[in-house]
Amino acid sequence: MNAVHPKKLLLSKWTAAQPVGREKHFLVAALVLPEEPGAPLEWIEIEAVHSRRSRRIRWRELRDAAQWRQGWV
Repeated sequence: MNAVHPKKLLLSKWTAAQPVGREKHFLVAALVLPEEPGAPLEWIEIEAVHSRRSRRIRWRELRDAAQWRQGWV
């Protein structure tokens, strides 16, 4: 399990354990803030370095070492 804290996610670097379509390295481009003030962070936007495509995922998915590795490996 990757040790991740939501306050430290912005601009962090990640490597997909199983790349799809030459998209292997990602950068956390944005934190999607909840609509309710004080609610915990749930979603982030990650951007592929190679293609610049972004997608929205739950930030807790980054904790799964079978899917993500912290840093650019």
